[in-house]
Amino acid sequence: MKIYNRKDPSEMGKLAGDHAAAAILEAIQNKGEANIILATGTSQFETIQTILTHEDIDWSKVTMFHLDEYLGLPITHPASFRKYLKERFLDQVKELKAYHLIDGEKDPAEETKRLNDLITKSPIDVAMVGIGENGHLAFNDPPADFDIETPYLVVNLDVACRQQQFGEGWFPTLEDVPKKAISMSIQQIMKAKKIICSVPDERKAKAVKACLENEVSPEFPASILQQHADCGIYLDEAAASLLDASVTVN
Repeated sequence: MKIYNRKDPSEMGKLAGDHAAAAILEAIQNKGEANIILATGTSQFETIQTILTHEDIDWSKVTMFHLDEYLGLPITHPASFRKYLKERFLDQVKELKAYHLIDGEKDPAEETKRLNDLITKSPIDVAMVGIGENGHLAFNDPPADFDIETPYLVVNLDVACRQQQFGEGWFPTLEDVPKKAISMSIQQIMKAKKIICSVPDERKAKAVKACLENEVSPEFPASILQQHADCGIYLDEAAASLLDASVTVN
């Protein structure tokens, strides 16, 4: 695991996006295609924008998988992650080889089976993820299940997770935030060849410290990234503000 600290979210996102683009290009060069995972939320704004500036990526050789989505939320809702990815990514690129969005309005058992069948045939080259205010990775809230092998699963969202979504302005009240979601599992995320983890903002500082300085534990779900062979943690100064001086930062 490498930690990169940049002054502000824009610089952080540019570096993360450049590294992600390089990994996509490397996969295409080495095997003729690339399979990627995209996350959503405010942490991914600059990262995705930067990836899109790389005009040398042949998107017709790229398959995109979706990290997580609320259950029961229509694509027209401002908080829909499908809406986010459609507007911020899919509408901005030339035709992809394929993309697989999570439809939280369909039967959860059928939808997770569909996604699981697809992703088990598609080794992931690069995964873009973030860290939640409660330390979650995707929607795997603490205590996270580090052992389940199922690629996608239905999860319950804890109050801290739902409070974050409300606090970011996606929902008018806390009660409006869904209590369940379909999320990629910890084990599936860890199977990615390369992980790009973008974490801006001071409100993430406690979670960053807990996940990067504590021993790996389900109580700090994103701490599992310490065990990945090629994971970059991209922070702005605010998110890195509580890290101990002994933590190596590039």
